[in-house]
Amino acid sequence: SKQLKMVQAWIEIHKDELLADWELAVSGEEPFRIAPLQ
Repeated sequence: SKQLKMVQAWIEIHKDELLADWELAVSGEEPFRIAPLQ
């Protein structure tokens, strides 16, 4: 579906940010804000 492709593209673009946020969240820190899917 088109929506799935958009989400996958968004994840690809923000992969490094998402990984950094995951590390913060796991360690109990406040994650960064990531620009939402437009």
